[in-house]
Amino acid sequence: MKQSLLRVVLASSTAVFALGATMAMGQEWKPDRPINLIVPWGAGGSTDQVTRVTAPILAEALGVEVVVVNQPGASGAIGTQEVLNAERDGYTWTANAIANNATYSVTGLLENTNIDDWHIYLSVANVPVVSVPMDSQFKDFGELLAAFQSDAGSGISVATAGITSSGGTAIGALSGAAGGFDYNMITYDGGGPAAIATAAGEAMVTTQLAVEQTELIRGGRLRALAVLSNQPLVIEGAEPIPPITNWLPDMELAPDYFGIFVPKGVPAEVVATLDKIWAEKVSTSEAVKTYAETFGAVFAPSYGEEARALAMPVVILEACDSVGRGEAVNDPSTIGIDCETRTEMAKN
Repeated sequence: MKQSLLRVVLASSTAVFALGATMAMGQEWKPDRPINLIVPWGAGGSTDQVTRVTAPILAEALGVEVVVVNQPGASGAIGTQEVLNAERDGYTWTANAIANNATYSVTGLLENTNIDDWHIYLSVANVPVVSVPMDSQFKDFGELLAAFQSDAGSGISVATAGITSSGGTAIGALSGAAGGFDYNMITYDGGGPAAIATAAGEAMVTTQLAVEQTELIRGGRLRALAVLSNQPLVIEGAEPIPPITNWLPDMELAPDYFGIFVPKGVPAEVVATLDKIWAEKVSTSEAVKTYAETFGAVFAPSYGEEARALAMPVVILEACDSVGRGEAVNDPSTIGIDCETRTEMAKN
């Protein structure tokens, strides 16, 4: 997975930096007060982690403090709505997995919003991992899958950060790929708390992201059974995690991109300045790269139309899979996605 993603990133780097050079010629934004960066999930989760690595880079470049505020609730919808309601002056941003912001309208958590309500700044791509407590009876994913598909499957508890979180969509996708099975989802304020709870025995399984589980896997508190990828995931200090395609070869997969998003309608100089910072600072950041390499993510900075194009495969996958799982409140066609063809519908 890392190799294929990196090929995409390298292939697009010329376009990204050319755009950055163009934007750099625009008027520079010089904020005169702190920026409020809302993470709509609890502390310690995947969004919180990478945001707290990225925020200092932005703060140094802008010359003001970038204040990270955790505001969890409703699978990220509460904090996201706070940002959408804020004045469009450039001083209120959010951070998330882009698939969440793009599909909140489909799941009914937010109304009349889609991917094009945001200026997109991506930093890393993440992948879910299926893990169990170290003392679990399940020694590999095949054993767990057999249990899910048995009559007792509905009694297997799965810790996630909510139905639309990465872990929530991952277990839903696993059920769909395996022909449908029931489970008992237990939700927490973030992926980090969900992983910790599983390690403590509060749940039998977690399907949260690798970055939220890495330390627990390395520390021998969680046993990683499979990664939702077609390639093994290698984490320093742990055994390679086998790909889910070893058991579900036809499962549809797409990388889950995370970053910082600024609502449309802010002044043009805000966007031009952030584009320039992303091209010159974030895209070359050793701190973000080291974070990705250490915690099992892929360093994949991009912004603007390039970021939107990279994000659309996972947006389409999650929007359409929510229909198949019976979780969609609104049809994906309302946000421009045709699930019959699994494509984005032509824009007017």
